[in-house]
Amino acid sequence: MKLVLLSGGSGKRLWPLSNDARSKQFLKVLEDENQNLCSMIQRVYGQLKKVNLDQSTVIATSKSQVEILHNQLDTEVPIIVEPSRRDTFPAIALAAVYLYSEQKTDLDEVVGVLPVDPFVEDKFFKEINALEEILRETNADLALMGVKPTYPSSKYGYIVPKEKQNSTNYIRVGNFTEKPTEKEAEFLIEQSALWNCGVFAFRLGFVISKLKELGFSIDYKTLKNQFEELPKISFDYEVVEKAEHIVALPYEGYWKDLGTWNTLTEEMGTKQIGKGIVSRDSENVHMINELDIPITVLGASNLVVVASPDGILVTDKDASPRIKDLVGDINNRPMYEERLWGSYKVIDYTKFEEGIEILTKRICIQKGKNLSYQQHYQRSEVWTIIKGSGEFVLNDQLYQVNVGDVLQVPIAAKHAIRAITDLEIIEIQRGSQLIEEDIIRLETEWEKIIDFCKVSEI
Repeated sequence: MKLVLLSGGSGKRLWPLSNDARSKQFLKVLEDENQNLCSMIQRVYGQLKKVNLDQSTVIATSKSQVEILHNQLDTEVPIIVEPSRRDTFPAIALAAVYLYSEQKTDLDEVVGVLPVDPFVEDKFFKEINALEEILRETNADLALMGVKPTYPSSKYGYIVPKEKQNSTNYIRVGNFTEKPTEKEAEFLIEQSALWNCGVFAFRLGFVISKLKELGFSIDYKTLKNQFEELPKISFDYEVVEKAEHIVALPYEGYWKDLGTWNTLTEEMGTKQIGKGIVSRDSENVHMINELDIPITVLGASNLVVVASPDGILVTDKDASPRIKDLVGDINNRPMYEERLWGSYKVIDYTKFEEGIEILTKRICIQKGKNLSYQQHYQRSEVWTIIKGSGEFVLNDQLYQVNVGDVLQVPIAAKHAIRAITDLEIIEIQRGSQLIEEDIIRLETEWEKIIDFCKVSEI
């Protein structure tokens, strides 16, 4: 069985920690078995390892999430990069074609698809293996996983059975109802409907045939070039609702969608992360502070208080699901990002009347990792080393750098740096347009960057 993890999201529901570059699955607010902070994707991938599904897993994601995935998983899991965000059908289609044309997966192989952020027990992933057995036993087009509802919710989709549960361990699906009213949900629960967990299983040939019917290539590189032509629609609407024979496996264990601040904080192992004080008479308060200044909560209850370089949120827990609508129009540059080599935080940004921009960042590079050999044509940079030691390359010349060194990087200069120990840098950018796209990468591997210096010496 092959497994496809879908890693997407625009980062609005858990603002201000999440943004376009750091969606909810990357927020390190949960705890692992050793009480260390971890993200949803780290937790899920660890659970996949326990049931030996990690070696058959690929991840489908957007370009903006590739580096943070490598950073957090620190593994060679294959990553399928979607050229743009076009909903779950194009993402699953591209992943299916990757398995078929790049990994040479047999058309009869069963493929499971699930989001990267369910909060579940380990046995949930053992049940995913059972989807393959059910699919083959019933010869169904699709096998889904559903969980028994605990209350009538309007937040979830419902899997409605065709008939009452028989002696088998699966149900035959009659239809779906997406996010009904609470009154409608009560009726659906009486009909033994299940919450849809967002898990699909199908034979690879089922989706490959669907793409052929729609007139798309089943070659991975070709389909990537055609990606913008794929219908921008969910897999539910394009495939699931049109399938004739669907079965579902009821999951009896714990399952939760951590999509809002109130649900996420319910599963946090600690009520406070970062600097601050919460008074004893402030009940049911969770604080997450990524800033270097303390936050104090005094005599207030039932709150989520979140501070990051992207903004500050103070919300009643019950009201927190409305945050996506409130900040939907905020499209500022991400002020914090995790990269393959470490992370950076924007400290200050100023634009002067004459059009000159100044951007100040605190850059953290992990021991042994490096920034690429690169050039910028719209800005100069000044780097001040505030922690650690490293190697710095400027226009094919290699230098050793330590705490207190100030490095000048003129416009168009070729430059790179590697951390010998954990390295922290204050970077000041100055230019007419300070955008991430103003970069030409010449090389990413440090050994090859050093080769530029050797050629220069000759």
